[in-house]
Amino acid sequence: KIERGKSYLRLRPDRVAMQDATAQMAVLQFISSGLPNVLCPTTIHCDHLIEAQISGEQDLKRAKDLNKEVFNFLATASAKYGIGFWKPGSGIIHQIIIENYAYPGVLLIGTDSHTPNGGGLGGLCIGVGGADAVDVMANMPWELKCPKVIGVRLTGELSGWTAPKDIILKLAGILTVKGGTGAIIEYFGPGVESISCTGMGTICNMGAEIGATTSVFPYNARMGEFLKATNREDIATLANEYQQQLLTSDEGCKYDQVVDINLTELVPHVNGPFTPDLAHPIAKLGEAAKKNNWPLDIRV
Repeated sequence: KIERGKSYLRLRPDRVAMQDATAQMAVLQFISSGLPNVLCPTTIHCDHLIEAQISGEQDLKRAKDLNKEVFNFLATASAKYGIGFWKPGSGIIHQIIIENYAYPGVLLIGTDSHTPNGGGLGGLCIGVGGADAVDVMANMPWELKCPKVIGVRLTGELSGWTAPKDIILKLAGILTVKGGTGAIIEYFGPGVESISCTGMGTICNMGAEIGATTSVFPYNARMGEFLKATNREDIATLANEYQQQLLTSDEGCKYDQVVDINLTELVPHVNGPFTPDLAHPIAKLGEAAKKNNWPLDIRV
């Protein structure tokens, strides 16, 4: 019997994604396995070693000069071992994933804390360490303690200046920075329909602020539109066909905790200072700053 929060699962992810800073050691470890090719679809994304300092073109050139040896190693190793390689300047890893590799129902692991961004497309996308990535690349089961599941019921509709990001800011204020530890956040309810696919991605992306293993939304028409816009209409067709059987909450499913958020009543928020779970409606931020003697000048 599988028990949430106690049992260990042995999983077979569908795909691995790695960013350039963590991929180096992972690739070296994989090479030592002696395998001729990776046994799970894998990609490397060169983005973390590019520092924003002056401008896009200048920063890219500087990064290529400083990290030439690293980029060359990753490129040649990718070619040798059947790994997809996204060269410097191709884009940010979590955005490339949602536009190319994430899809409803996928189990994807990535060596980047923003990997859960793919939950905005109905995938279970989880950030991991390099050692976990190597195991999966070598076709070994990936072990994960069975997460608890926190359900977030969304009702109403976003309106005015309220944005999808305000949902996770509000949730952080409710659950705190540790409230999602060891759990998957599953959003559901009629309010989901008023959120864009990229908006859902942003919400999932920020689940790390409350310690969540990952976050996910059920498949809906907004995701189908995004799949079509990113030249994956065939996946949208399949997702529409199996939406009720596989890509939505089971009837009568049990959550370990349920949080209700009415989007109609939700207002724009700012979180902080000092901790990301200190949530403030923007209209009350000035009052809170004066009450707590926070600095009132905004400086860079």
